[in-house]
Amino acid sequence: MENDIVIIGGGPGGYVAAIRAAQLGAKVCLVEEREMGGTCLNRGCIPTKALYTNAEIMNTLKEIDHFGIQVDNYGINVEQVQKRKQDVVDKLVDGIEKVVKAHGIKVLRGRGEILDKNTVHVVLNDGEEQSITAKNIIIATGSRPSIPNIPGADLEGVITSDDILNFREIPKRLAVAGSGVIGIEFAYIFNALGSEVSVISSTLLKRVDKDITKRLPSILKKQGIQLYAEVRAKEIIKGENGLIIKAGGKKGDIEVEADYLLMASGREPIFEGLNLDKMEIEYDKNGIKVNNHFETNISGIYAIGDVIGGVMLAHVASHEGIHAVEHIMGITSNVKHEVVPDCIFINPQIAYVGLTEEMAIAKALDYKVSKFMFGANGKALAMGEPEGFVKVIATGEENKIIGVHIMGPHASDLIHEGALAITHEMKAEDISNTIHAHPTLAEAFSEAVLGLSGEAIHMAPVKKR
Repeated sequence: MENDIVIIGGGPGGYVAAIRAAQLGAKVCLVEEREMGGTCLNRGCIPTKALYTNAEIMNTLKEIDHFGIQVDNYGINVEQVQKRKQDVVDKLVDGIEKVVKAHGIKVLRGRGEILDKNTVHVVLNDGEEQSITAKNIIIATGSRPSIPNIPGADLEGVITSDDILNFREIPKRLAVAGSGVIGIEFAYIFNALGSEVSVISSTLLKRVDKDITKRLPSILKKQGIQLYAEVRAKEIIKGENGLIIKAGGKKGDIEVEADYLLMASGREPIFEGLNLDKMEIEYDKNGIKVNNHFETNISGIYAIGDVIGGVMLAHVASHEGIHAVEHIMGITSNVKHEVVPDCIFINPQIAYVGLTEEMAIAKALDYKVSKFMFGANGKALAMGEPEGFVKVIATGEENKIIGVHIMGPHASDLIHEGALAITHEMKAEDISNTIHAHPTLAEAFSEAVLGLSGEAIHMAPVKKR
């Protein structure tokens, strides 16, 4: 065989798998039609976080008097915002390309089609064609924004998350259909940049613990975001002054006017051109079917990342790619794929890992809960970000950490202490016996854990019922 592994797709699943395979001595070919880094680096995680930083700066400036600093005039230079965003993306993509090259990985720029279990036919971007043989194939073609089949979805002004990233002016009125991570993050960003934002929400952040979703609507309202809860967009029509979005639910019908409508109703796997049907690879609309090692029903053909559905996150795809490659190379992976930290970049940030309280109830677990408010944390107060809390869920008798949910400053950084605790089945005393530096935000996690046994220092004792 020409290669040990050929990988179709150079996103955070594909390129990470390629690098890990090369580290293990495999001969690897990576097929990618577009930019290295896939959606995450080019149209997802990274560009949105660059814009999130702009939003954070704008929100800080709005409250700058509170810090005793006077700023007379400031505004937004959209051209510079876009340049900075693209500079960040380009630097990371360039870095990945250099690392891939340094590992001796062959890269083909084009679209791959599986001809048989050992052959991928590649139509190169320059029109040439080439067939690559390998002992194993990994499909990592990712996903794209899905557009619901509703009347008017093809109207001018109806855009996807890919489209909105390339804005050339701040929309005066932006409606967002969907209140998952993508919808809420863009709502936050453009509200901070000056848009009048309306969110049409059927279920607000459905994977998030109820204590966070209960608190979030009032926070969004305070920031100026209009949230229409428990409704779905049913029709879009062209009005005299822009788009009119008709939505409805149990509480009745509403109409929302906007200049642009961001469709943020989810993503769908990309299957086209892979030849799945002819290969008899099992799949449905939600993704390619795989086993615990991410191998399809065809021996030697694997699939990872968004193309298999499930939790569509870049870091999940990366670890699936590592696991698949290690399985191919005869190595047992120790990654616990069920322990997945997730982060939502708004203000305050939201992050969570493990079981929600609703999940614990559904599983009929004996559990206990403790919450510690950032308003009692010295570092959060000094930063001027006292909003939010750390919530810890543990088993009733063993006191083993099974869920951590954070709403507050730097939640996306703090959540990994929770991820480590759950992955290694740590008990509350393993955390409470670890000294946490002062003053830090991490103390809030320590205090929340101490609260499980009524030992939190900076929190009044919880009254017994």
